[in-house]
Amino acid sequence: MSDVGARITDAVNYYQQKGELRGAVRAIRNREPERLRWRSAVGALTQSAGRMRGIDRMRVEEPIREVVLDMHDDRLRTEIVLDARRNGVDFDRGEVLPVRTMGDLRRYAFLTRVDLRMVHRYVKLPLDFHRRVDVAGVVIVGRAMAHHHRQRAHRLWLELPDPDGPEIWMPDHRAMNQRAEWEMKQAERWTAFAKAVEKTGR
Repeated sequence: MSDVGARITDAVNYYQQKGELRGAVRAIRNREPERLRWRSAVGALTQSAGRMRGIDRMRVEEPIREVVLDMHDDRLRTEIVLDARRNGVDFDRGEVLPVRTMGDLRRYAFLTRVDLRMVHRYVKLPLDFHRRVDVAGVVIVGRAMAHHHRQRAHRLWLELPDPDGPEIWMPDHRAMNQRAEWEMKQAERWTAFAKAVEKTGR
């Protein structure tokens, strides 16, 4: 298959189906990074890499990591690193995301008023304030918590009568609305927490 003219997602999918991941790597390296199809193609390739071991994994992971580190779009580079981390692939070894300690994490949790125990359920956190934490893992959990609370808020609001409609709100409706507002507030707090951890101003 010629990579020229083909969509990057189609090219990567073609090579994956044929088991020719080096061809998929070459296709990604030959294209200009962008936030839609190229990012999706890299995500698909890191899914494959996450299931591999040893030298085969290195042959896929390291060339893509070099491309990611050479990118000039910091926002896209961060998102690629986080996408890869969700697939168990580590593109960042201190070059992309900031270094954070457990003390930093406790401070951000206090300022944004989130429960750090929720993070600890999914990411191993050190006890020592000066020990470094898994920044990518923490950001992913923070974003997931924000998404979870936001979805719950929207589901509750969808069950309520139209406030401008003829149906009168009962006490149960008002209680449901209050719960939805609480869920949305939690979503905002978790979003703020994830952004604080991810922020690259070192």
